[in-house]
Amino acid sequence: MAGILGISLSGLVAAQQALDTTGHNIANVNTEGYSRQRVDLSQKEAQFNGSGYIGQGVSATISRVYDQFITHQLTSSTSAYSEADTLSTLASQVDSMVSGEATSVSPALKSFFSAVNEVANDPTSLPVREVMLADAKSLSQHFNTLSTQFEDSRKQTNNQMGAMLDDVNAYAQNIAHLNDEIVLASSRASDGQLPNDLLDQRDAMVAKIAEKVSVSTLPQQDGSVSVFIGSGQSLVLGGRAATLALKGSSTDVTHKNILMDGQDITQQITGGELSGILKFQGEILDPAQQQMGLLAAGFAVQFNEAHAAGFDLNAQAGKALFDVGTPTVTAGANTVGTITTSYDARTMNQLAASDYQLSYDGSNFSLKRLGDNTVSAFPGPPPTTIDGPGFKIETAATVEANDSFLIRPTFNAAQNMASLITDPAEIAASSSADTVPGDNTTALALAALENKAVMFGGNATFNGVNSQLVAKVGTLTSSAKVSSAAQQALFNLAKESRESLSGVNLDEEAANLIKFKQSYQAAAQAISIASSLFDTLLGAMR
Repeated sequence: MAGILGISLSGLVAAQQALDTTGHNIANVNTEGYSRQRVDLSQKEAQFNGSGYIGQGVSATISRVYDQFITHQLTSSTSAYSEADTLSTLASQVDSMVSGEATSVSPALKSFFSAVNEVANDPTSLPVREVMLADAKSLSQHFNTLSTQFEDSRKQTNNQMGAMLDDVNAYAQNIAHLNDEIVLASSRASDGQLPNDLLDQRDAMVAKIAEKVSVSTLPQQDGSVSVFIGSGQSLVLGGRAATLALKGSSTDVTHKNILMDGQDITQQITGGELSGILKFQGEILDPAQQQMGLLAAGFAVQFNEAHAAGFDLNAQAGKALFDVGTPTVTAGANTVGTITTSYDARTMNQLAASDYQLSYDGSNFSLKRLGDNTVSAFPGPPPTTIDGPGFKIETAATVEANDSFLIRPTFNAAQNMASLITDPAEIAASSSADTVPGDNTTALALAALENKAVMFGGNATFNGVNSQLVAKVGTLTSSAKVSSAAQQALFNLAKESRESLSGVNLDEEAANLIKFKQSYQAAAQAISIASSLFDTLLGAMR
């Protein structure tokens, strides 16, 4: 009787576990990252009784419905979609800035040159000159506003990166803690039973990291996983998690680098929202600000040059109408000497929308255009004057070997632009100091600048430079939107695959409840019969 009782009891326990597991599935139907669990049944080892083998009942183990390949596919798709979606969203913002009717510099530029033409038509009219000064101020403010919007976008994305790194650090700490719990729980189970809920929680943390940056995992024999981000940087090893932080660049504090335990891993970041922001800053925001600054500097310097050739109503030589400051200079680490920079109208058409690096090796200077790494050599020693593309460099005698300087002739030019003349009589429209009514020679030369190819080596007008910027940003934005839509489709497919395998189906679970309930009742009935047989046996022996 003990045999049938033990066998029936094992069936009862198995049915109870199946009912409990089904209830657990139903309770977690809306739990994010939950993997459906199931009871795997296997017959116990039969016992030989001399005449044959007699079954000993059933064993039950609880496992989660999980596929490593599908999970990896979903993780990769999550990172790819997050990156593409972030880039698309941010790119659209810059596209609106540079092409919007209210924010684009093109209408302001057109309005200003229209006012210059009016001065050329009536060079002695003070009201017409007032309109030109008002449009000059408005044009400067348009450049300032765009630059401010670029900087605000950079600050916003930097703040977003900081918040993302805080999230990743928290997820990494949770994974490290879960690793310890899983190792301990796995060691306690003698039958190889795994802590399924803890495994789901750990996978959910990995999925959260995948939204921020590409992530991969490597299972270890003790049940823990090692987590790597980017191109293979170890974030979690066993129960230890690395710490990510954001730090300003040594040459420009507005640009942030990502550090892992103090090591710069910015170039190794791939996938996720972090990569999307880095791509946005490096491929769209920075180039847009550089080109807008190039337009501001090229326009201001060359307009001032033409204006200085004329004379105003007071018979004075033309003053500078616009100011864009001087190219920004940042000394490199351990640099001893100093340099000064200024814009050069003679070579302004050679200026590129790029930063430059000046280095001195003790004998010669080298000027590298960082946009394409083109290098130009200039003889030393200091002090000397270097004629750069669109700007001059005066090197002080204090410059020593291995000194280096970052020169940014365009990056801050739009931000620095301002109109200087407030007296309409100081507009230089005449070509002579002699007061000749109607002399508009200089005004005509100023108006002609609108359609003169004076940028990009004489291949582009001012409007052409702006149009190129609008077209480039628009193309990148369109490409980002297409990529985002494609990655979203792949992400949805991967998510559906995961749900079809590991998700909870309430109809299926309801059917399981009936099936396992019947199994439980049958096992209970077998126990009842075993009890009845045992009572009969006892009665026969009395």
